[in-house]
Amino acid sequence: MGLGVVLLCAACGCRITAAASRGGADERAPGPGRAPGRNISFEGPASASNAPPQDAWYYLERQASFGPRNPGSAGHQKVAEFLVSELAKSADDVQVQPFSVVYGGATYSMANITALFRSAAGDERPFILLGAHFDTRPRAERDPIPARRFTPIMGANDGASGVAVLLEIAGVLGRTRPPVPVMMAFFDGEDLGTSIDSMFLGSRHFAEKVNPSHVRYMVLLDMVGDADLDIYVEGHSQLSSPDLVDRVWSAAERLGYGHVFHREVRYHILDDHVPFIEKGIPAIDIIDFDYPYWHTTLDTVDKCSPRSLQIVRDVVLEVILRDETAHSPLHKPEGF
Repeated sequence: MGLGVVLLCAACGCRITAAASRGGADERAPGPGRAPGRNISFEGPASASNAPPQDAWYYLERQASFGPRNPGSAGHQKVAEFLVSELAKSADDVQVQPFSVVYGGATYSMANITALFRSAAGDERPFILLGAHFDTRPRAERDPIPARRFTPIMGANDGASGVAVLLEIAGVLGRTRPPVPVMMAFFDGEDLGTSIDSMFLGSRHFAEKVNPSHVRYMVLLDMVGDADLDIYVEGHSQLSSPDLVDRVWSAAERLGYGHVFHREVRYHILDDHVPFIEKGIPAIDIIDFDYPYWHTTLDTVDKCSPRSLQIVRDVVLEVILRDETAHSPLHKPEGF
């Protein structure tokens, strides 16, 4: 898909089906013995492809190759194009959801990108929502060198890592249908401004429009590529969605990653999960906030690790594919 098509999508909103991206008929079209809107198969839309899925490390390096990806930059346009083209290979439905923001006297055109993976039974909702932000910080205000503090960051960890894990998982779900529907949301505008009002823009836009009854729960991945990975329970997640925290951390412990996923609460972080908590949707933030290169020009690929991405990938897949409790309802938060 060319960049012009992505920009057109961002201007008016668009939907791309997996079959359409491959030049075939829409798999949702009814055929003999099949009801409209159903695709009863354990194989995903990418199962016929001979190409092996890429891993998260490839996707992290690929995003970094675009340079800084702050809104309004060339890298931001390139990563949006890349996300749509990659997701269209594996998802049943890809949508670009445009919105615009005025900040610092300038108008920024932004867009969330979503990818839907139907369940083995062909259902589209209620879905598990997996999220990550794909934009990067336009300024390195924490850089140790003052002259660099207005330089856009590379965002290898803060930006690319969560997206990379989701893209690898998308390749898995494109070949193996999950037991329940899964939607991925790639949020724009998480890191634009300097105050809460000018941050988390894409997730707030998404949460305003989503029907809470359509979402089983939400899991956010942010800053999960640190080579020295230690993930503590995020405070707002524990307060609002303790059942979901326990489900994910128990999955990590079953896989032998209890030394990485720590049960203690270390930080209360405002992030892209909070707008969903405010909507009464169980939501948690998987984040390693002990990262000395946060919001500096030193947030580069060499500070990240393929192993860290693999651990987080394994845990998320354990929850959505192999956790027998994934079907049971979670306690709904009363608000934030």
